[in-house]
Amino acid sequence: MKAKLIAVCLFASLAGLSGAASAKGCIKGAAVGGVAGHVAGNHGVLGAAAGCAVGRHRANKKDAEKAQAQTQTQAQARQSTTSSTPATSQ
Repeated sequence: MKAKLIAVCLFASLAGLSGAASAKGCIKGAAVGGVAGHVAGNHGVLGAAAGCAVGRHRANKKDAEKAQAQTQTQAQARQSTTSSTPATSQ
């Protein structure tokens, strides 16, 4: 019981020191991985860690694709703006 209390206190103090971290994908992946690890043979913590890593990777990949699509859209908008401007002749 005493060991559990110490572990909880240590975890709480470390969580307080971490600051604002971006956990996109990690929470969802950890939940799925934890359940899968538990079902696969009582390896819930290992599954949660792996699920967090995979979820974070997928979230980063999705963000990169979104940024690339936005960049392409902006480039196309600039290109259409410059091509539709009439040239002035003097």
